[in-house]
Amino acid sequence: MDTFDVLLMNIGQLLTMESDGPRKGTDMKTLPMIENAAIGVKDGKVCFIGKNEEASHIKAEQTIDCEGKLVTPGLVDPHTHLVFGGSREHELALKQQGVPYLEILKRGGGILSTVEATRNATEEELFEKAHFHLNRMLSYGITTIEAKSGYGLDKETEMKQLRVAKQLDEQHHVDIVRTFLGAHAIPASHKDKSDEFLNEMIDLLDLISEENLAEFVDIFTETGVFTVEQSRKYLQIAKDKGFDLKIHADEIDPLGGTELAADLGAVSADHLVGASDIGIEKLANGNTIAVLLPGTTFYLGKKDTARARKMIEEGVAVALATDFNPGSSPTENLQFIMTLAALHLKMTPEEIWNAITVNAAHAINRGNTSGQLTMGREADIVIWDAPNYMYLPYHYGVNHVNRVLKKGETVFQRGEHVERLSLS
Repeated sequence: MDTFDVLLMNIGQLLTMESDGPRKGTDMKTLPMIENAAIGVKDGKVCFIGKNEEASHIKAEQTIDCEGKLVTPGLVDPHTHLVFGGSREHELALKQQGVPYLEILKRGGGILSTVEATRNATEEELFEKAHFHLNRMLSYGITTIEAKSGYGLDKETEMKQLRVAKQLDEQHHVDIVRTFLGAHAIPASHKDKSDEFLNEMIDLLDLISEENLAEFVDIFTETGVFTVEQSRKYLQIAKDKGFDLKIHADEIDPLGGTELAADLGAVSADHLVGASDIGIEKLANGNTIAVLLPGTTFYLGKKDTARARKMIEEGVAVALATDFNPGSSPTENLQFIMTLAALHLKMTPEEIWNAITVNAAHAINRGNTSGQLTMGREADIVIWDAPNYMYLPYHYGVNHVNRVLKKGETVFQRGEHVERLSLS
């Protein structure tokens, strides 16, 4: 037998998350697991999975004693706004005082302040800032993410955001799936001219495709932003040009964005706090994954949350994400989102693990490469300072990562950033 590059021994619980596709509905309670396990890696890929005693004779260049800890695939965050300029910490006190969002906008805050900061930042500045956030995501056990543009609202800045995300994907350990979200808001220059603005964003699609800057197109379908009919037209054009679709749907009001996502065959529909019964039924009968963002409703102090229990009971495939962004969910910590999903969305630990691995990977077209530990796949592995899979959503507010391996190589370890983490 060939010598393995890495052999992880004495694993208490190994979640392989093996699945032929996204787990829907009650199947989300299924949790593929091996106890007292070992896993071997060669040439960056999983080459052995089995019981610990079965691996006792295997030779390896590096053997890691997991000391009975939990081991899982690298986490997948399928909804982030990674690349942006500035920050908005000054708005927190205003929100606490009850200042309405529109008033914050008038005072120069809100999304348009992030747009201004992003427009004013150079590509190098955006790269360094996003790189910092990526390092933090990796430290929390995340090895694959989706990253949206949407803080440019003009050709130059939207392209700048996407180019930075592409450069990071090429240079950083974390894999980055890119989404064009030019239709994130209506810029002040196009007040009462939203159709004209959407046409300008449509004009960018061919250039984005030529430079391979994004594989998804997204739109914010919500009261005061873009209507269902505007979104339908916009997304159908993007689909005809070869892009896969995502939708910021029904975050506040039940406009019908969830139904639209299902009708168009979008890969995911995200937020869904106001999703209707009909919308949920359509998701259950189709292949669109519901990406829920409990960190956003938590941070904004909203009483209503996405109806995860109804979705799961109806047969929907549910994923979870941070929605990392400077305005409504400034956190890179997907582990904290696990706790919010348990407490606010009433999801079980088994459902939560499926939602941040298998289903999250399928929500960004990475179901064949991420979110599972199976033979022949890249060895994206997290060793947790936890005795079992139920511990993470239970013990909140701290980082439980002991070690992260990307393609079998240690890229983060508790107490130290591995030297290779820093880009030269």
